[in-house]
Amino acid sequence: MSKKVLSVLKYVFLAVISFVSVFPLIWMVIAATNRSVDITKGTMIPGSYLMENLNTLLSSDLHYMMAFKNSLIIAVITTALAMLVSSAAGYAFVVYKSKNRERVFNLILLSMMVPFAALMVPLFRLFTKFNNMGPLKLIALNTPMAVIIIAVATAFLIFFFRQNAQTFPKELLEAARIDGLGEFQIFVRIFMPTMKSCYAAAIVVTFMSSWNNYLWPLIALQSPEKRTLPLVISAMGTSYTPDYGMMMIAVFIATIPTAIIFFIMQKQFVAGMTGSVKG
Repeated sequence: MSKKVLSVLKYVFLAVISFVSVFPLIWMVIAATNRSVDITKGTMIPGSYLMENLNTLLSSDLHYMMAFKNSLIIAVITTALAMLVSSAAGYAFVVYKSKNRERVFNLILLSMMVPFAALMVPLFRLFTKFNNMGPLKLIALNTPMAVIIIAVATAFLIFFFRQNAQTFPKELLEAARIDGLGEFQIFVRIFMPTMKSCYAAAIVVTFMSSWNNYLWPLIALQSPEKRTLPLVISAMGTSYTPDYGMMMIAVFIATIPTAIIFFIMQKQFVAGMTGSVKG
């Protein structure tokens, strides 16, 4: 009898926690279908103003779809480059042994303890100088690369790939070298396919982090046409009379790409975060 009671209590507890977790999303979807005045009243009944809110969003001077495109470009390029650069660094820390390897890795870990707020002014001054340095204008302020370049090789991603690379079968590495494969070929043709779950987890984390990035784009992207979604959504709440219906539909659309990425890769994400290696 006690086991049945405990089982019932466990499922009731899980149901409550699940509802609390999902409720903000449910409320956001319902709010997107109502007028702003109804949302402020706390209504929890779906309305009929979804298309009106969507039309208001798309016809506003916030250039929401342009911001959506900017965020998508930055997130995709950041994720692709981060997977290549950070995974190569993590792989190298495991495969190639040297006297100062651990010292360099420890310095990278120490950089995780420096808050980004302490780096904003030095980064701003550095990227400002790139405006007058010829080819480096590509990564100067007010360009997408100014946001992308600082997220390509992060301490967390290098640490994550390094920890997972330690589970990479050394027999595969030795067999590939015996077969005459070069180091780059081993990395691309053997390491990357073998560590699919690790890459999936890193893709989810990196894409979501880049998609939701607010602070550095706020500083680096100064032109209205270069703004990303978090900046546009933040601007919606600064008006004298915010249109909450428009804000809710904007937030709902903004969650779609990250939700798609997560649901497509959720199994690999779990396996990658637990350090599993599957072919």
